[in-house]
Amino acid sequence: MAKNGAITSRPWTLFMFLMIILFFTLPEVYGEELETLLSFKGSIKDPLGFLSNWSSSANFCNWHGIACDNSSRVNSIELSGKNISGKLSASIFQLHYVEVLDLSDNQLFGEIPRGLFSSASLRYLNLSNNNLTGSLPSISGSRLETLDLSNNMLSGKIPDNIGLLSSLRFLDLGGNCLVGKIPNSISNITSLQVLTLDSNQIEGEIPREIGLMKSLKWIYIGYNNLSGEIPEEIGDLASIYHLDLVYNNLSGQIPSSLGNLSNLQYLFLYNNKLTGPIPRSLFDLRKLVSLDLSDNSLSGEIPEVIVQLQNLEILHLFSNNFTGKIPAALTSLPRLQVLQLWSNKLSGKIPEDLGRWNNLTMLDLSSNSLVGKIPKSVCNSGRLFKLILFSNSLQGEIPKSLSSCKSLRRVRIQNNRLSGELSSEFTKLPLVYFLDISGNNLSGRIDGERWDMPSLEMLNLAKNKLFGELPGSFGSDKLQNLDLSENRFSGEIPQSFGRLSELRLLELSENMLSGNIPEELSSCKKLVSLDLSHNQLSGQIPVDLAELPALSLLDLSANHLSGKIPPNLGRVESLVEVNISQNRFHGSLPSTGAFLVINASAVAGNDLCGGDTSSGLPPCKGLKSPMWWYVLACFLAALAIFALATLVTVFIRRRKELELKRVENEDGMWEMQFFDSKASRSITIDDILSSTKQENAIMSGRKEISYRGKSFMNNMQFVVKEINDANLIQPGFWSFIANFGKLWHPNIIRLIGVCRSQKGGFLVYEYVEGKILSEILRDLSWEKRRKIAIGLARALQFLHGNGSPSVLVGLLSPEKVLVDGKDEARLSLGLPGLVCTDTKSFVSPAYVAPETRQIKDISEQSDIYGFGLILIELLTGKSPADRDFGVHENVVEWARYCYSDCHLDAWIDGMIRPDIARNNEKEIVETMILALHCSATDPMARPCASDVLKTLQESVFTPRSCVSALNLSLTYNK
Repeated sequence: MAKNGAITSRPWTLFMFLMIILFFTLPEVYGEELETLLSFKGSIKDPLGFLSNWSSSANFCNWHGIACDNSSRVNSIELSGKNISGKLSASIFQLHYVEVLDLSDNQLFGEIPRGLFSSASLRYLNLSNNNLTGSLPSISGSRLETLDLSNNMLSGKIPDNIGLLSSLRFLDLGGNCLVGKIPNSISNITSLQVLTLDSNQIEGEIPREIGLMKSLKWIYIGYNNLSGEIPEEIGDLASIYHLDLVYNNLSGQIPSSLGNLSNLQYLFLYNNKLTGPIPRSLFDLRKLVSLDLSDNSLSGEIPEVIVQLQNLEILHLFSNNFTGKIPAALTSLPRLQVLQLWSNKLSGKIPEDLGRWNNLTMLDLSSNSLVGKIPKSVCNSGRLFKLILFSNSLQGEIPKSLSSCKSLRRVRIQNNRLSGELSSEFTKLPLVYFLDISGNNLSGRIDGERWDMPSLEMLNLAKNKLFGELPGSFGSDKLQNLDLSENRFSGEIPQSFGRLSELRLLELSENMLSGNIPEELSSCKKLVSLDLSHNQLSGQIPVDLAELPALSLLDLSANHLSGKIPPNLGRVESLVEVNISQNRFHGSLPSTGAFLVINASAVAGNDLCGGDTSSGLPPCKGLKSPMWWYVLACFLAALAIFALATLVTVFIRRRKELELKRVENEDGMWEMQFFDSKASRSITIDDILSSTKQENAIMSGRKEISYRGKSFMNNMQFVVKEINDANLIQPGFWSFIANFGKLWHPNIIRLIGVCRSQKGGFLVYEYVEGKILSEILRDLSWEKRRKIAIGLARALQFLHGNGSPSVLVGLLSPEKVLVDGKDEARLSLGLPGLVCTDTKSFVSPAYVAPETRQIKDISEQSDIYGFGLILIELLTGKSPADRDFGVHENVVEWARYCYSDCHLDAWIDGMIRPDIARNNEKEIVETMILALHCSATDPMARPCASDVLKTLQESVFTPRSCVSALNLSLTYNK
């Protein structure tokens, strides 16, 4: 019994022994962890005060973001999205028992510590969405299961021995500047389920060893420079359900082995150089939900075996070289919602039953060689909102079934051979906002039936055979573009057109219209383009047309107009193109901007005189000036001399105030320069230095921290940004920064002063009362969102066009945008956002353009890309820094698909009130088109800042590239 009792007591003895060891070692461990955590806190800035309870007076297990195990040792640190900044400290990786470390979505910078992968306890590491630089640290054995380093500025190659991370299940290195090839050793990570390497500069071929990674469920290695063929071995990944290889240089044919991926739901291979037909085996993927092979060079026919894809919802095969007929089998796919086959070489008829058993919401078959009629069943789902069939050879009448398709919103069936008349029901579709039926053979009258299209904003019936008088109304007070040109309309222009207060474009040319130009058109204050040429109009030009504030194009040529040209016509700066040729005008040309450089052909065929030599008109006979003109001239000259003397005095005084000064205080010698007279008289170096206290901190970034300051003299408020970059306090500092004091624009927060010493420097900005855009985004009405977008576009136009070199924002994000009390956007150009074309800067990857791999790549186009991301965020509430994009890996991809494939309510989720989206649907959708143009992958496909502003102001959504004659072939320009 004693023996048995001794045996029984051994566990108790062992327990007591361990407790004694723990008793003596626990205080030491606790002290080390406490010291490490406090050291980490001291190395960073915490503007939100999230770490306020990190104090030695409290148990660190109760600190914010800290969790401990049963032994009171730190095993989890979660500080995601707390706006902490500073250099990433190596000490945080020296906590021996931490299993979870999440520092994502902050502003940490510096290199990743070398010993990152040496921790024996770490299982989950997330450093994504920071400003980390340098290369990936060397790899040794590690028990990591999740590694997320995405959306930083990491460079160099993926380590060749990355396969040593054999326990990984999740690996995301996307959104960095990694180069080189995908190491073959990656195939050693056989437990890996998610592999994301997108948006880097990785090149070479996809390693064939990838077929050994049997656990893979998700592969996203798009937006790189990968080349070669898609390896057959990918077909061995039986568990995969998402495969995304988009925007690479992959060539050759799609391997037939992909047909073995029986669990595959999403296959995205668009924007590569793939050739050949679609392998028949692909149609064995019975679980496929979305298939996108667009923007390649695929050929052959679309086979009827596509009927096997019964779960297919989205099919994108546009911009390829497919031939033959559209397979009738498509009509038997019950879940098919989006079908895009545009820009191929398809021929034959559209399947007669298309839409009958589908669930169509969007159909785009444009730019092919299709014949026959539009199927009657195309809207059987009752959900079709987008019908795009333009540039084919379709014939027959518009199906009467479309007249009852109440879900329709956007209809483009122009440039076909459609005939017949518009039915009275078709002119009463309640949701259609964009209707283009131009370039067909439509006939009949359009004034016999009552138009009732309350959502209509764009109507184009040009180039048909319509006749009769023009209807007085189209049932919409939202109409912006109205093109009825090249028809056979007669009678007078309705005076009621003057009530179209939103009208931007009115095209009535090449008809048989008669009578006078209605004076009521001068009430269309937003009119940008007015073309009434080649009609039979008579009478004079209404004088009030000269007061239209936005008019840019006026064409009245080839009519019977007479009288004198109104002397104020062309006075507004917006009018840049005028044509009054082939009329019966007489007298002199107005001496206004539009007529001073008018072309001779634009005034020919009249009895006019005067104008610049370019007009080709004879000079008008002058009259002798009476004596009082000379008296007036002398008086004005004397007045001008007096004003000039006053200005010179003020200028000299102001220049002295704005000169570089050297002042001394207890901190040493300071160099100061102000760019604003009031600031120069009000703000002292003591005011600036006294403001730089933690309680005055407004915002912190990688190289700067902002403080709110106040002048002791007159309480003038200002903002001080501390510069911690040594390069910017060197001798070239003044030449770099002085030009920015000249940037004065209502949508830019103005730099009013700068000072520096050997210890550092400060930028002084005007103080603007307002809130950061990212903080108030969800509470804004659509009008406020649009106003903010226009304000930012104005700022970009000013910066890009202000001089040489251009002033670039470099990082354009909602955190750089302040919204003042009048809902005006004010762009902050503080470091690190401010960058000259010849100056180094830092760019956060969350808003960086895909081509911006190095500082030298920053350009006007990359600013436009950032603006496009802000537009997407204004429209949808989705930030590029978010991670929840469903099957899409970034916000642009998500927006691209949602614009094409989803109903409005599905993607305008950033607007709290659904009625905001419904009441402004057309404008919102068109703004999304602009956003997608701005965020195009090809920098040359993005519009200039001036075109962006013009587009937003005029709502004429046809953005142009800065490169002339560029053909934009984008999914979303439909």
